[in-house]
Amino acid sequence: MKSSGTGLAAADIERFAALLDDAERGAYEVDKITDEAPQLSQEDAYAIQRALIARKLARSDRITGRKMGLTSPAKMRQMGVDKPIYGCLLASGSVADGARTPTRGLIHPKVEAEIAVITGRELKGPHCSVAEAMAAIDFVFAAIEVIDSRYRDFRFDLPSVIADNTSAARYVIGAAGVRAAGLDLRHLGVVLEKNGDVIATSAGAAVLGHPAASLAALANMLAEEDESVPAGTLVMTGGCTEAFAVKAGDHVRVTVQNVGAAALTFE
Repeated sequence: MKSSGTGLAAADIERFAALLDDAERGAYEVDKITDEAPQLSQEDAYAIQRALIARKLARSDRITGRKMGLTSPAKMRQMGVDKPIYGCLLASGSVADGARTPTRGLIHPKVEAEIAVITGRELKGPHCSVAEAMAAIDFVFAAIEVIDSRYRDFRFDLPSVIADNTSAARYVIGAAGVRAAGLDLRHLGVVLEKNGDVIATSAGAAVLGHPAASLAALANMLAEEDESVPAGTLVMTGGCTEAFAVKAGDHVRVTVQNVGAAALTFE
């Protein structure tokens, strides 16, 4: 029996979702899914992602927002794609600004500096523009994403990373944000520090040329599933910097010009 809209059997979708869920909960690596299913399509991968999220929700977790991945033009070229990918943020991955979070339970964590937004109105595709997305942004925040692929040696291909909820692990949203009105998101400077040293600098334009372009892309991709971006949705727009490995004892801080900062310490 085939799963509706995919080429993968429903039992295989559930089996792969369980594989990734168990690996995350047990903090161990697995081989990428396409080693077993080399013809895995993006549609199949998103079906696995939905099944993975459903397993988490069944354990009383809850979706707190959306996250975008492969928003760097260089990453997109490397993966051979012409649009980014998306996943879900979950309450279990939320870390308070300035808090400590254990590395125990993570496999090989890395951090990225991000710009996060909260929408003030619903966004619908399939023809959502950057201007429409920008007008829908209510608040802007500095953010840190902790990514942690469940795949061996952090190596994967496009379908495999989609299935793995785009390597989502933890995230921090700055305690204070600012209204989007009047902000030039494209030219906001972004600084990533580790243990007091600046390890990367960037700008909002590193995210698809404009963070609002990432939000518009999300709305347009969700339209393919007859979904929208509701008002009040938290969206991590994608990494402004490359990802850097972290370990216990590291302190990470992201500062976004004219917006604020977000920080966390690993233990």
